[in-house]
Amino acid sequence: MAFPHLQQPSFLLASLKADSINKPFAQRCQDLVKVIEDFPAKELHAIFPWLVESIFGSLDGVLLGWNLRCLQGRVSPVEYSLVMEFLDPGGPMMKLVYKLQAEDYKFDFPVSYLPGPVKASIQERVLPDSPLYHNKVQFPPAGGLGLNLALNPFEYYMFFFALSLITQKPLPGTLHVRTSDCAYFILVDRYLSWFLPTEGSVLPPLSSSPGGPSPSPAPRTPSMPFASYGLHHTSLLKRHISHQTSVNADPASHEIWRSETLLQVFVEMWLHHYSLEMYQKMQSPHAKESFTPTEEHVLVVRLLIKHLHAFSNSLKPEQVSPSAHSHATSPLEEFKRAAIPRFVQQKLYLFLQHCFGHWPLDASFRAVLEMWLSYLQPWRYAPDKQSQSSDGQARCVSERWAPFVQENLLMYTKLFVGFLSRALRTDLVSPKNALMVFRVAKVFAQPNLAEMIQKGEQLFLEPELVIPHRQHRLFAAPTFPGSFLSSWPPAVTDTSFKVKSHVYSLEGQDCKYTPMFGPEVRTLVLRLAQLITQAKQTAKSISDQCGESTAGRPFLSWLGFFSDTNSSYPANDLDDMGQDSVRKTDEYLEKALEYLCQMFRLSEAQLAQLTLALGTTQDENGKKQLPDCIVGEDGLILTPLGRYQIINGLRRFDIEYQGDSELQPIRSYEIASLVRFLFRLSSTINHRFAGQMAALCSRADFLGSFCRYHLMEPGLASRHLLSPVGQGRTANRVRGPRLSLRFLGSYRTLLSLLLAFFVASLFCIGPLPCALLLVLGYFLYAAAMTLLTEQGKPHQL
Repeated sequence: MAFPHLQQPSFLLASLKADSINKPFAQRCQDLVKVIEDFPAKELHAIFPWLVESIFGSLDGVLLGWNLRCLQGRVSPVEYSLVMEFLDPGGPMMKLVYKLQAEDYKFDFPVSYLPGPVKASIQERVLPDSPLYHNKVQFPPAGGLGLNLALNPFEYYMFFFALSLITQKPLPGTLHVRTSDCAYFILVDRYLSWFLPTEGSVLPPLSSSPGGPSPSPAPRTPSMPFASYGLHHTSLLKRHISHQTSVNADPASHEIWRSETLLQVFVEMWLHHYSLEMYQKMQSPHAKESFTPTEEHVLVVRLLIKHLHAFSNSLKPEQVSPSAHSHATSPLEEFKRAAIPRFVQQKLYLFLQHCFGHWPLDASFRAVLEMWLSYLQPWRYAPDKQSQSSDGQARCVSERWAPFVQENLLMYTKLFVGFLSRALRTDLVSPKNALMVFRVAKVFAQPNLAEMIQKGEQLFLEPELVIPHRQHRLFAAPTFPGSFLSSWPPAVTDTSFKVKSHVYSLEGQDCKYTPMFGPEVRTLVLRLAQLITQAKQTAKSISDQCGESTAGRPFLSWLGFFSDTNSSYPANDLDDMGQDSVRKTDEYLEKALEYLCQMFRLSEAQLAQLTLALGTTQDENGKKQLPDCIVGEDGLILTPLGRYQIINGLRRFDIEYQGDSELQPIRSYEIASLVRFLFRLSSTINHRFAGQMAALCSRADFLGSFCRYHLMEPGLASRHLLSPVGQGRTANRVRGPRLSLRFLGSYRTLLSLLLAFFVASLFCIGPLPCALLLVLGYFLYAAAMTLLTEQGKPHQL
């Protein structure tokens, strides 16, 4: 694409917009690369907002952009390769960002598209605690619309990139796209690896021209007065990103601002959707949800957490010790220490709390669960990460991780209690739900981890031994290493202060802490252990019942005509996965129970006593026992335990259809239109010949018995009603004799007749003689059944 050198920016933008409609994608990418290379920043800054929006889509979700969240290499290899090359951290798009960055351009970003708490705070003229927003808010001119942030090119690009995960809705046909294969997910991984390196330092930006200046963030000038809530948090690395270049400074200090900006943008856009005040309001059952994350959103956040652990743990051992921190360290090393506690911890905790409380009770919660477990295990992402021992047992969690466990105590304890409450309400017979319980129990049962958590709880609950005038400094918001906490002499007391500061900063000063190893949580664990035992028995019962029903099904069930309308257990994924699923469920639950007993020191005697006390001994392997209930004035009333048993599919009432057999719902093995036609036909016959049928059925001879066998509904008089409420109304209802032709609408009946005619044709018997033989055979069968019925149980008129 050739452009005149003196072309105005407006013409350049118009040409690119026209090309975006008329040219193929590959040609457009080539043209964009040439434009970025050939044109100066003065002309490129006009096309930058349009280009960013055309790539990531509009903030209102109307424009889809390049649809990075659904673009996969195996589906569209050419487009995928071009996109990844163009948006790579060292690619043409980032070169454009740095080219504009060097010229100190600013771009307006509307505040209305920021996460809820940030938007509300800025609109109330309260400065958010993140330094990302400091000195960027601008009032609209007279008659202008809304507040804006004045962002430099790198910030503007990252804001759009991060928000596209939330604002862009996937196309209907792409709901089953695997997130980890998509261009967006892989770009997130590349950006994290580039700007938060685990080895070496951050690579300097590509210079737009040989010997050209390195781009740096523009000076930040105050634009509006703010009343900051809480402590005023300035940037940890402010001295390194203050735009005052120093000849003797570490070269990495000029560029560390990009790493800090990237992390803050990702955390703010992906996690900062709930404030502490909002979280406390959400505890009310009547509170409305403000933001609901998707499974894809959670998977991307998990990728961020895993990389942050690897980034923070890449410090050398001598750089981790407190003594090393007192000496001069590079900006990148300081950032590695502060990344998680300073920027991530509080917002991630509120995000997880919301997910635990509001996520549906289904298998999709696995994504949230794995994100949580990834955060709880930083040792998995350390250079010297632990591996399993030769006997298959997990190695002991090293004491070097005790400070992390203690300073993230609520992540372990309160969220574990939240998981228990979810597990008690889910169907543990399902292999997917059983796997989640197993995963949590396995992680928390790692050797020495429970002891670390108990130590953290002891530090939080120990008496406060501090002098009064320092008391007000104790429970400040969590700060980065080197704060006032690290200078106090008593080591144990200092650790206690850090744990208390962590808890109160996340839950507020008036929080009520429930110890994980206290009696309340232990009671919940015992209930979960009891439900696990019941679920194991139920899974075995379902397996046995499936085996029996499969063995007893007729030949026609192989063709899909069998339907069991009175099954003893509700459907779940065991029905679809078979015996292998039952085996997996049993294994998961068995190991989960073992891990829980190990963590909370539960003995077999305690489990056996609890099982007997709650009535989990089941008759005939659990098939006949009703849910736990008490007898009330109107019949049986479910107890809380009985409700748990029904919700989890552990027990159920035997329910069968007791209404008019002609009016019961059309079954899957019936032809709907034929059933309706036969019902109208039989209703017409019954209406016209009601008197004659009643007279025939009242006869005392064989003909009367024969008619009663066909025209009277068997067992109607002896049928017992299960509903105590409707007993009086239904017991007096008597139905007269009637003809029912519904059986002719069944696939099984029709297929049986076809098979009979086919077999008759093999013996050279025509259709009419075959039909006469079938009628004669049925009359003989009906006569025999009439005699047996009358002898065994005489009909009562």
